[in-house]
Amino acid sequence: MMNYKYLFTDGSVNPQLKIGYGAYLFLDKLELSQESSNLIKTKKFQNTSSTKLELETLLWAFEDIAPNSYSLVIYTDCQNILSLLDRRDKLTQNNYQNSKNKLINNHILYQNFFKWIDRYECRFVKIKGHKQKNLKDEIDKIFSMVDKASREALRDDTF
Repeated sequence: MMNYKYLFTDGSVNPQLKIGYGAYLFLDKLELSQESSNLIKTKKFQNTSSTKLELETLLWAFEDIAPNSYSLVIYTDCQNILSLLDRRDKLTQNNYQNSKNKLINNHILYQNFFKWIDRYECRFVKIKGHKQKNLKDEIDKIFSMVDKASREALRDDTF
């Protein structure tokens, strides 16, 4: 029987300042507890964008938790991360270059992302962010805590 653990990631960026905060929560069980919000980790990233930040946050979480003896279910609202899975073949066939043979933005992050997901058993789940409170299930509530942590960290740093 496979042992599952759960990773929730999100990021919040200030595009004018090109800084952002990534946040993640790593859980053994899919349930909220008193200490859940205390387990959320945040990190500041510089010279970033919303697309880049989401990937930087996920890679930082991978490095931090080093998933090796369990399957990881990853919850994200980032369409770019989910689309990378579908774009992988084309990206690798083109050596991460565009039609003008220039390396694409974030190619190193994309390569690292593929290394991590090749090494570990990962399943991605798309979260629809910012749902109305009465429509949120347990997973949405957990994700909202992570989203809130990244937004608060950014706000506290920039105001």
